[in-house]
Amino acid sequence: MNKTERLLSIVLELQRNKVLKAAVLAEMLEVSPRTIYRDVQVLSESGVPIIGATGLGYSLMNGYFLPPVSFTVDEAAALLIGAEFVEKRFDTAYSRSARSSRRKIEAVLTEPIRNEADRVRDNILLLHKENEPEIGKREKAYVAAIRTAMLESKKIRFEYHKRAAQANEKHEMLRTVAPFGLVLDEQNGWLLVAHCDLRDDIRHFRLSRIKELAITNETFQLPSSFHLHDYQPKDDRNVRVHVLFNASIADKVKIANNYYMEDAQLNADGYYVTFRVRRSEDLLSWLLGWGADVMIIEPEAFKIRIKKEIENMMKRY
Repeated sequence: MNKTERLLSIVLELQRNKVLKAAVLAEMLEVSPRTIYRDVQVLSESGVPIIGATGLGYSLMNGYFLPPVSFTVDEAAALLIGAEFVEKRFDTAYSRSARSSRRKIEAVLTEPIRNEADRVRDNILLLHKENEPEIGKREKAYVAAIRTAMLESKKIRFEYHKRAAQANEKHEMLRTVAPFGLVLDEQNGWLLVAHCDLRDDIRHFRLSRIKELAITNETFQLPSSFHLHDYQPKDDRNVRVHVLFNASIADKVKIANNYYMEDAQLNADGYYVTFRVRRSEDLLSWLLGWGADVMIIEPEAFKIRIKKEIENMMKRY
């Protein structure tokens, strides 16, 4: 945040909070109290009527205000919820900017609109773990690094863990890619869309499976024909898996809304579901999670694979 932005933020915060101590302003703006003292002096010399009361803090003279921005309640709530989402899900730089934006929006809202918007926000909760797991922290750091690489048009290198590697493949593979874009998927988290040097094609990489990411000095040029918002990945899901769930859990299966689900039909003897996948192994863990409430109909090879996995589990008990 540069000096001009900081001066505006001080006025906005005082307009919203009425009275604030220098230490509180310093914490909000991530500077020292001494910097706040200097900024308040600059504002006063510029004609902003700031009053300082010993032991109480700073306030704006009654009647001084910045013209409010005209937002409806829904518009204000949408902006504030969006800022909160970015604050919780993005890397440190964007998180800090989102927090600052949220404070500025709140400061320029009229009091009635702000109060109504707060009532709307009180009824919407964005769940977020305070003690974030290490993998979540690593993903946020990778988001920041990938954004930097995209802005500088530089390739990145990382180790990628394959969930279901073939018998003759390594689980960890070193990849060098040209980052084209980032996608936040509801089910899979952060996904990197990139051109992979190894496969010589566009591939998707889950950030949760990436390790040791580093920006290289090798540059790339984004194809003029590529636009992330218009991009449609190749659909190479050619394997169909037919499954029968107990009718009693049909609603739970619907709510789970597995990405690979292609067709479903509820009959007297159960809930028939067809999945379309690249390989049946993609469904292994998910189907095992339903326990005795699910039965594989075909393919036969996958039935055998499920039985073997259950036998291996039994050996542990």
